[in-house]
Amino acid sequence: MPIIKPALLGLGLLLSAPCFAQQVEVIKFPELQKRLARPTDTTYVVNFWATWCAPCVKELPNFEQLRSANANKKVKVLLVSLDYASQLDKKVKPFVKQRGLKSEVVLLNEPNPNTWLEQVDKKWSGSIPFTLIVNNKTKKRATYEQELSTAQLTAALRKFM
Repeated sequence: MPIIKPALLGLGLLLSAPCFAQQVEVIKFPELQKRLARPTDTTYVVNFWATWCAPCVKELPNFEQLRSANANKKVKVLLVSLDYASQLDKKVKPFVKQRGLKSEVVLLNEPNPNTWLEQVDKKWSGSIPFTLIVNNKTKKRATYEQELSTAQLTAALRKFM
């Protein structure tokens, strides 16, 4: 019996340990800009969203499906949260964990969108969800200022392949 107690204790500690949660990095716009300007043949699917935006939340599973379906291709899904940086631990990280998001998630810490919106796309009004698909090697770029279904995302990405 003495051997069983340590084993049960170890099992209990193992089961009670928190699971590894995906990290959500807080970045500034110049860092995002640098990442998206890399001279690579990877196609980036960048979705600007927020936890408080119902259409954004509704379409997030579509980006996860796109990521999964293209896991063996040079496609990278990047989810850019526009929540306040002060909400990182209270809202964003729990949201990402609860929804089981596997795509990379960053929180853009830029309180004044007017300083960077036009640099993403001159036609972007600032409403979300907003998706940018870009491939720097082929110099292709597309933007969508609307909620996208899985079929719409797949069709949009297909133009880059």
